Amino acid sequence: MNPSVLQTPIDYLKGVGPSRADLLRSELGIHTYQDLVNFFPNRYLDKTQYYKINQLQRNSSEVQIMGKIVNIKTVEQKRGKRLVAKFMDDTGSLELVWFRGHKWIRENLKLNTPYVIFGKPKYYNGFSMPHPEMELLTEHEKNLRTVMQPIYPSTEKLSNKGVTNRVIMKMMQQLFIETKVRFYDTLSSEILEELKLISKSEAVFNIHFPKSQELLSKAQYRLKFEELFYIQLQLITKKLIRKQKIKGFPFTEVGEHFNDFYKNHLPFDLTNAQKRVIKEIRNDIGSSAQMNRLLQGDVGSGKTIVGLMTMLLAIDNGFQACLMAPTAILANQHYMGILELTQELDINVKLLMGSSTTKQRREIHKELEEGTLHILIGTHAVLEDKVKFKNLGLAIIDEQHRFGVAQRSKLWHKNTYPPHILVMTATPIPRTLAMSLYGDLDISVIDELPPGRKAIKTVHRYDSNRLKVFKFIADEINKGRQIYIVYPLIQESEAMDYKDLMDGYESIARSFPMPDYQISIVHGQMKPKDKDYEMERFVKGETQIMVATTVIEVGVNVPNASVMIIESAERFGLSQLHQLRGRVGRGAEQSFCILMTSFKLSADSKTRLETMVRTNDGFDIAEVDLKLRGPGDIMGTQQSGVLNLKIADIVRDNDILKTARYYAMKILGDDPSLASEKNKVILYTYQQLAKHKNIWNYIS
Repeated sequence: MNPSVLQTPIDYLKGVGPSRADLLRSELGIHTYQDLVNFFPNRYLDKTQYYKINQLQRNSSEVQIMGKIVNIKTVEQKRGKRLVAKFMDDTGSLELVWFRGHKWIRENLKLNTPYVIFGKPKYYNGFSMPHPEMELLTEHEKNLRTVMQPIYPSTEKLSNKGVTNRVIMKMMQQLFIETKVRFYDTLSSEILEELKLISKSEAVFNIHFPKSQELLSKAQYRLKFEELFYIQLQLITKKLIRKQKIKGFPFTEVGEHFNDFYKNHLPFDLTNAQKRVIKEIRNDIGSSAQMNRLLQGDVGSGKTIVGLMTMLLAIDNGFQACLMAPTAILANQHYMGILELTQELDINVKLLMGSSTTKQRREIHKELEEGTLHILIGTHAVLEDKVKFKNLGLAIIDEQHRFGVAQRSKLWHKNTYPPHILVMTATPIPRTLAMSLYGDLDISVIDELPPGRKAIKTVHRYDSNRLKVFKFIADEINKGRQIYIVYPLIQESEAMDYKDLMDGYESIARSFPMPDYQISIVHGQMKPKDKDYEMERFVKGETQIMVATTVIEVGVNVPNASVMIIESAERFGLSQLHQLRGRVGRGAEQSFCILMTSFKLSADSKTRLETMVRTNDGFDIAEVDLKLRGPGDIMGTQQSGVLNLKIADIVRDNDILKTARYYAMKILGDDPSLASEKNKVILYTYQQLAKHKNIWNYIS
């Protein structure tokens, strides 16, 4: 079949018409025949079995019965009337009931004629079935309708306008009759044979009109594999093209800055994970291709040292480096940390932020263009066009998901060749998701904590144990430690959250009175300079307790803080709880995280709390989080469009994803330009996908 047929606007399908077409476009995003083919059912009703009336059970499942209507009557009720028909088979009878549409139903029902009815039986002094689906047995036997009935996603507006599931099934039927269900296969015969996949035509037909449970499973597997295969093919091709075409600066020297730092100034020995990652980075930047690497590691795993050592390699090769962070607090913290680590080395490091003075900026701009400024650390301000480097060789981006792709590309234009890019994140992205979202980045993981770090002990306590928790706080403060107490903040209920925070603050102030104890408080309604002042007092150790809303979740480093108490912990997401917990445990002392909740907990909340108590492994936590929340939320909004999948599910179909990735890599490994005869259909499909831009639209 000619693929262009599938690009026909949906208005032309018999039985659709202009007003329905508008509804399909606005409600379901269905513009063409193609979109309708790829509008997949989200569940199926099994119509393989016909029940006898005497077999009916009092459960809520839908059943199908053959029989005849023997009489019809109208019954008055408090409000209006209902229409009741007596339906019989050879084992008994039940009542069919309608509360609306009486006239039409009465005129159209045939007495003593075999019907097949379908619906949910209700039991009250005998069985009845409200508003059954009905079909004459003669029609039923002729239909393209199959044993498994598809149920399509719908919206309220569609139901109100009469576009029911049955109407959508009729459209599908019409589409298959018009197109005669002949689809080009989109996968090579090699893949089809090795994985024993059914053909594209069979799969598409059986996803909408499955002949049996088994064929339905085969159809789903085939279509999921195809979708994930082409996504992986696209990501891997992008990566290959980048490695071949996008030249980078080769850093061939390992020079004195790097060696001097490594031998004489490392504050502690590198872990094996850090050594492995540095090696991976050196391999990248030593070749003439541009590096694009994602570095993942939990809070406190030592990513900054790896970043710094990569910068020293750039400096040794005569290049400048920059590090960009999403907030002023984080940028400042990186700056202080790197200054301290490089004080013995002859290196010029500067900080550039939105708040930098004109005089500071002038100096930075001048030194950057002369090449005397080696490392620039800053916020978005680094991206401004005025910021020109003499020779930028490396850009490090902290917490990638807060910067869009457009911002990354600005860094590319700061030199003749694009600089090497290292993206650092403390948000553990489950490997499954990283493979799909960042398939075009190489991934390194630091998966062990530096020596001397003790795992944080996490416990869950109910509100009724508050006095014991307060006693524990007092004991820790007596040992000279500091405490965080965090309250949730949710935009919609700010006033209420603020009240919770203030009530909490008052009860803490009563239990920990001045002058023996000092308490800092930080919340969203304070002016930035007041926030900074309170934070400073806590960092300097002038206050022992910090009561805060979640503003502290990013990057504040207080090695002496050893207890994190999270109030109403059930209101936080898993990754947020994990990020908050990472604020303690920065010194050598044993640290604790206490999750406080009320007794009323949903099943998901219980799972979250149990996961926190069970493990400190960020990847483990991210996998659970992904199962609970789905991929869109984890990546934040600008990434969720990536996973606009039609049929596959990144989490549940993880195994299919791995198989698809394996085949995509194997095929591109043997035949990078897909030029060979056997990969002809894959190349053709790939080009069609590119042509109709929307990669997730299948082609016939």
